[in-house]
Amino acid sequence: MNYEEIIKKVEPEMEKSFNFLEKELQKIHSSRVSPSLVEDLEIECFGQKLPLKQLAALSIGEARQIIIQPWDKSYLEGIEKALLRAGISGSAITDKDLIRLSFPPLTEDYRKELIKKIQALAELSRQTIRKWREKAWTEIQEKFQQSEIREDDKFKAKNKLQELIDKYNKKIEQTGERKKREILE
Repeated sequence: MNYEEIIKKVEPEMEKSFNFLEKELQKIHSSRVSPSLVEDLEIECFGQKLPLKQLAALSIGEARQIIIQPWDKSYLEGIEKALLRAGISGSAITDKDLIRLSFPPLTEDYRKELIKKIQALAELSRQTIRKWREKAWTEIQEKFQQSEIREDDKFKAKNKLQELIDKYNKKIEQTGERKKREILE
């Protein structure tokens, strides 16, 4: 196994970490609401837990409103309970066979909390990426010790790993900044 194979093995893991960050950031309420805020909310239904997106149609009503229209009226109660348990900042109003989830405008303090949360998620993603870099670097050094990788390849691998880390750190930074701008709008 050469160093390029080792690096190729960890890159998908780094991509998973970045994708997780993107998905978590979509769940953060900004000045624009999105169905992704609630679509993965687990609803107890028929003795099992199912994500909301499998039980209802989700759409945007007014500027800060999500409309949840269950496929079956029997899901309404479970959805209402899940919304209460989740502690979502919006207020849910049941209107016949649908739920209108309205979100208030963001306060300055809440915006600051959200920005801290974004920074924490970004740091978690960076830590995961660093963990994968360390794993790859350890494996490369072991291969070098076993004379399976030459010394110049070891240093090439170190540079390639750093390029990969820089690429993902830049993506994390850009994604976090974009979300911060949404919140501050």
